[in-house]
Amino acid sequence: MASADRAAAMVAAAQRRHDETRRKATEALRRLDAAGEPISFVAVAEAAGISRAWLYRDTAVRAEIDRLRRPRRRADRTGRPAAERATADSVRAQLEALRALEAELLAENHRLREALARKLGQERTGIAEDQW
Repeated sequence: MASADRAAAMVAAAQRRHDETRRKATEALRRLDAAGEPISFVAVAEAAGISRAWLYRDTAVRAEIDRLRRPRRRADRTGRPAAERATADSVRAQLEALRALEAELLAENHRLREALARKLGQERTGIAEDQW
């Protein structure tokens, strides 16, 4: 094999290794991001099974990691798409429902306390329930 052929084969092999490493890094980034895991060079390197040094050297992958590391806007921290986030009207409706439930529970609690007080009073005075 001529030295030019060997050199071309080595360059092609190096390109394949580079492409495979980039694919691993990209897949690891997608998995971490989809899972809501913190994005860092260490996390991506461990998830992809590649070196951190390679991540720092590849400008495209490095830029993507830096982009995903930036704090997201407050609305995006839920990890939910905009269509699934609660609207102000739905939050108000939930609040009203919770307030109604609270009122019911407070009334029931009051009734139970009164019934318990009557029962304890009957037991103290020795009055049978059927004598009331």
